[in-house]
Amino acid sequence: MKRNDWPETLLAWFDGSRRALPWREEHPRNPYHVWVSEIMLQQTRTETVKGYFQRWMEQFPTIRDLAQAPEEQVLRAWQGLGYYSRARNLHKAARQVMAEWGGQLPRERKALGSLAGIGAYTVGAILSMAFGEKIPAVDGNLLRVLSRLYGVEEDISGTQGKKTITALAEEAIPGDRPGDFNEALMDLGAEVCIPRHPRCEACPLTAFCQAWKEGKTETLPVKKPKAPQKELAAACGLVVREGRYLFHKRPAKGMLASMWEFPMVLEPGAEKARSSLVKLLETEAGPAVWQHRHVFTHQIWNMTAYVMERAEVPGGEWSWFSPEEWEKVPLAGPHAKLADWLKKTVDRNEKV
Repeated sequence: MKRNDWPETLLAWFDGSRRALPWREEHPRNPYHVWVSEIMLQQTRTETVKGYFQRWMEQFPTIRDLAQAPEEQVLRAWQGLGYYSRARNLHKAARQVMAEWGGQLPRERKALGSLAGIGAYTVGAILSMAFGEKIPAVDGNLLRVLSRLYGVEEDISGTQGKKTITALAEEAIPGDRPGDFNEALMDLGAEVCIPRHPRCEACPLTAFCQAWKEGKTETLPVKKPKAPQKELAAACGLVVREGRYLFHKRPAKGMLASMWEFPMVLEPGAEKARSSLVKLLETEAGPAVWQHRHVFTHQIWNMTAYVMERAEVPGGEWSWFSPEEWEKVPLAGPHAKLADWLKKTVDRNEKV
């Protein structure tokens, strides 16, 4: 059995088991569809992305449509996916493509990698899946599958581990079906060779897998543990005036940049957060009416919403929105959940 016989077996499995995904409907693949879907899939579950991708393409069917759209519309379409810099970079890159390449994604690695938000993985995905270039798309799935397949003991989150596995992928990728090869590894990693308790009994590659032979499927890949997330208490104020609620626009840079939110303060503890909110709005906090735990990559917000009355509007960028109006602006993800709850409560004529 030769070292690289396994891609043929993998592709045969893929031909009969590939996932039906809306961005895979065309063949050859639309470069714009590959680009948008791959950016959406970063840090986001495939099932969640399906609906977002379809709605995105209804609003922005071409790169030109995306480039011409106002940022608020783009962010609103992205709302709920998180990591909003991805949406801003898509928007910025679409304008770059219109200005520098006449609305067509460039096919050269360096040019493609110069676009906002497009790194080595996305370059590999677009060039292989849309243009048939023999280049691997090295994501978490590929790193995990190949580390087990070849028995790689290096840390796959480190530079050397990624370099080792990238070289193995470059050696194995077939020239006639590079896009299918990358997608097959993604599907195998998502459905079979999963991070914990891989489904080896369903894997087409067990005969080639070093981890399977050595009983290391639970210990590979080697990966440096992540630092624990920082937990914060988030106190939010519900301030209403003539049917409109007070919102604040976050700064143009940083976490959830330029998104709208209810008045909020973050503190290490709930009482300190509540006290700081009272100080910010110069009024007393009423009863807590809503709670939610929102998990980000590096932070966890334990959110509590309080009814506030006769609040003073602080300095900065603030506005009053009715439920109908706030559905037209981009809300920070955790605050969109609060807004949804509040709207349902208002629609039922319940007192908050």
